[in-house]
Amino acid sequence: MLFGSKKVVTERAAVENLMSRAVEEVFVRESLEKKLLSGEKLRIKFGIDPTSPKIHLGRAVPLRKLRDFQNLGHTVVFIVGDFTAQIGDPSDKIDKRPMLTREDIKNNLKGYLDQAGKIIDLSATEVHYNAKWLDKLGFQEISELAESFSVQQMSARRNFSERFEKGVEISLREFLYPLMQGYDSVAIKADVEIGGTDQLFNLKAGRIIQKHYKMREQDVVTVQMLEGTDGRKMSSSWGNVIALTDEPADMYGKLMAVRDDLVPKYFLLCSDVPESEIEKIKAGLSDGSLHPKDAKMRLAREIVTLYHGASAADSAENAFVNTFSKGEVPTDTQEIKAAATDKLADVLVNAKIISSKSDWRRLVDEGAITLMEKDEKVTDPHALAESGTFKIGKRRFVKISIN
Repeated sequence: MLFGSKKVVTERAAVENLMSRAVEEVFVRESLEKKLLSGEKLRIKFGIDPTSPKIHLGRAVPLRKLRDFQNLGHTVVFIVGDFTAQIGDPSDKIDKRPMLTREDIKNNLKGYLDQAGKIIDLSATEVHYNAKWLDKLGFQEISELAESFSVQQMSARRNFSERFEKGVEISLREFLYPLMQGYDSVAIKADVEIGGTDQLFNLKAGRIIQKHYKMREQDVVTVQMLEGTDGRKMSSSWGNVIALTDEPADMYGKLMAVRDDLVPKYFLLCSDVPESEIEKIKAGLSDGSLHPKDAKMRLAREIVTLYHGASAADSAENAFVNTFSKGEVPTDTQEIKAAATDKLADVLVNAKIISSKSDWRRLVDEGAITLMEKDEKVTDPHALAESGTFKIGKRRFVKISIN
């Protein structure tokens, strides 16, 4: 393949891999395949609304597909939705998404591109903020764009139809979101747009809006959705995420807690392990020749290495083995001091080890707090502090010293 030239020479095998791994649907497949094999240098659009300050592994899936396009010499156009984040994407949401302020978005954007740069080559990426053009749209033009869609089309969307049936409020601004995302495709002259399967309606809206402006319609690539730590779609709003900025040991531990049946999917969507090898891992898990723990350790090592390096992955794995396989306590465990008359709950909440008294009661009720030296669970919510190492949940430890 040739890089940095107007022509991008791509072998059919590379095209097939690009259009298959982690891909749910290509619309229109024949069109995109023809463009990729023609040698045309394409503009690949990806938009992300900074609704939270961290990029997680689920959002990394389309970023990894962007990297694949970059590796074939195409131009990635990364759109930061500083305007659309204020409107709120209703895709796959059963409840109305709250509107964000410009200040919220500004805070969320700190370090955002640095995180994306862990996956894509920012030096070869166009970065745009869609407020630059969406702020300028007048009511006349918005009205003309709205004519491209019917109320029936909007209300037929799965999440909207479910909300109609449940009597959950749907605001008119939510109907406007696909128009805004579609206009982004016009503004940056997109040839291809990438997104999750939950984004398909919005991605196809880009084709409709481009047609309105008599432009060539973009092709659409949707990638598979990644389940989070609780089995639901990984989402910042649900808190079930593994973030790219998680500390290596924390990232490793979260990956070890992934459901056994999701391990092959995590390999496919989140790692660079060849698909032929993933098939062997899948077969081993199925016939029992490969233990899920061993597969997860390989998975955790692969992903931590991607985002933190091999040395950090070694340290994270050693810490996990020592802590959870050998029953040892991490050497960097936080130490706090307390008086013998202090309640354990107050000590842990004040030190921000536990977020609140209600969180403390929940952990006690679940038997999730253990005094390691005695191998005893804390069962009394009014227990006094005592010297020792307390294990809180699966991965948190704290040492208490009594003055």
